[in-house]
Amino acid sequence: MQRTPLAALIAGLFTLPVQAQEVPTLDEIVVTATRIPTADVVAPYASEVHTRRRIEQSGAATLYDYLAQYSSVQVLPSYGNKFTPKLDMRGYGIGDGYQNIVVTVDGRRMNNIDMVGQLIGSIPLGDIERIEITKGSGSVLFGDGATAGSIQIITRAHSGVSVQAALGNSGERNATVTAGLKNEKVSLSLSADTTHTDGHGDADITGHKDASSNRTWRGGLELHPMERLNLGLDLASTRINTRYIGALTQAEFNANPAQNSGNTYTPQVFESDLWRVHAGLDLDRNWSLLASHSQEDKLSEYLNGWGASNYDYRADDLALQYRGRDFDLTMGAQTFSGTRIGSTNRTSKDNTGRYAQGQYRFGATTLSVGARAENVEYTYAPNTGATLKANHDLNAWDIGMNHRIDERLSLFANYNRAFQAPDIDRFFNWGGTFNSFIEPAISRTLNLGLNHVTPSNRLKISLFHTNLDNEIYYYKQTWPLPSRNTNLDKTHKYGLELQDTWRVNEPFSVNLNYTYTRALIDQENEGAGAYNGKNLPGVPRHGATLGLAYQLSPASRVNLSHTWRGSAYAADDFANTLSQKQAAYQSTDVAYRYRRDKVEWFASVENLFAHKNGLWIQNDAIYPVNFTRNWRLGMKAAF
Repeated sequence: MQRTPLAALIAGLFTLPVQAQEVPTLDEIVVTATRIPTADVVAPYASEVHTRRRIEQSGAATLYDYLAQYSSVQVLPSYGNKFTPKLDMRGYGIGDGYQNIVVTVDGRRMNNIDMVGQLIGSIPLGDIERIEITKGSGSVLFGDGATAGSIQIITRAHSGVSVQAALGNSGERNATVTAGLKNEKVSLSLSADTTHTDGHGDADITGHKDASSNRTWRGGLELHPMERLNLGLDLASTRINTRYIGALTQAEFNANPAQNSGNTYTPQVFESDLWRVHAGLDLDRNWSLLASHSQEDKLSEYLNGWGASNYDYRADDLALQYRGRDFDLTMGAQTFSGTRIGSTNRTSKDNTGRYAQGQYRFGATTLSVGARAENVEYTYAPNTGATLKANHDLNAWDIGMNHRIDERLSLFANYNRAFQAPDIDRFFNWGGTFNSFIEPAISRTLNLGLNHVTPSNRLKISLFHTNLDNEIYYYKQTWPLPSRNTNLDKTHKYGLELQDTWRVNEPFSVNLNYTYTRALIDQENEGAGAYNGKNLPGVPRHGATLGLAYQLSPASRVNLSHTWRGSAYAADDFANTLSQKQAAYQSTDVAYRYRRDKVEWFASVENLFAHKNGLWIQNDAIYPVNFTRNWRLGMKAAF
């Protein structure tokens, strides 16, 4: 049988003479999901950490690309939009799974009060120091929406000046500039990033392609006026223009996913302006006080007549921390107030939470206990008619344990209760008429896992089982029968997650992420029980990302990654009866980097074998994504 080029490359890499070289040591990884810095091998919860070194070596161009190619998170564009993509982990579905993950940047919440995904396109990959993914835990610190877990993005301060530029097919062009300075008293960091692509689909009936552009700048200032006091100011601005693609039939998709089938692409302008102030004060050697306040103004405007909405977000976070030799404690209060002002109504969602999280270490054992109480208030004020209000008092708690068997092996267990309060869009039917206030979702998750770490290999395995009441979904019927937002009465999910990082030798390393997930509907009154016992749509049973990295020389490195997600039921197929299913997702990506002195050259190819990928909503409603082979060339210079 003739080998493919990819098979020959993989076989060649695995037959390298590894025994003749000294095996290097893996870096120690620290997690901070509970605001308590802890070595990941003794953390009492499941975690997945991506360090700055791994991010730089990956060859990924954007945060979207990195999560899709190197993490266990399922990532797809939202009907063509990569800036606010679909995210899912642990079986909540590619349709609405992003609402069950809390995404934060330096502790600031990115989740929206409506059905818009988190704006990860506003975070340039070069600004990120570390990504922490916490699975099945995090509800005590992050509250509303942490039913699947959290993705915490920690940014970094720049030093010196760097300039980066890149070009690619389909009119892709990117430019990034960073600058920073730091001394004992002051740290100042700035970055500016602009990206444009002409799109990969054919022009629509008005002559426009699915083009998109993103202009983002970020700035950070930190002051240390005295030894125990830190003060900070963060500023950020993002301007996005994008066009949403239209759906294709199965036959059209098979023939040519680039065609537009007579659609008119939907143009959108999205703007975000953010400022945040924060402070930290060490009261003594054990106690410290942390505080932050942020405000974000957003504009979302569809240029096809759908209208515009303005958003006003305000958040406060106050925490008191104790750090001792054997015991750590964090107590705090958080508020998040969001208002959307549209043409016909003003709707708001206000969250107020109080929490306490403690961690105790004795011998080889670490115990963690935490609890949270949160109130969520809604106000719907139409331009004409009565104002409606609702509120929920919700709670979350978490208990975990990690026991270290020896220097290499540790076991952990964690039990977590979490909640998801409905977003404000859930109170409206298609067309903007008021639906009703619906119930929050409640989850209870048991996690069991192990960590096995040697100087050259880091293996993590976790098992989970989640029971849910009132999982939120859209009950869709064929017109003229009414469709509405409501709750699945009872559901459950279970699965296995495996991560492995293997430094085979000094130049060669392997990274593997594998997930097995089942998500089942136990009971739902809608549809006369037609959904009972069915699979939750948009959840593949199997998913894997495999990354191979080889240091060709001290100055050059090549990365090969392959992402695969199994097939699933289409996003709207709660009855599991549609003839067309979500097809398996595949993408093979290659990146090469060469560095000499302070100049780095890079090249990458995404979706090397041009696999046709798409998002299946229902029969003959397919949104093509990542279906072309894309190349990119660029350079970066540091001064």
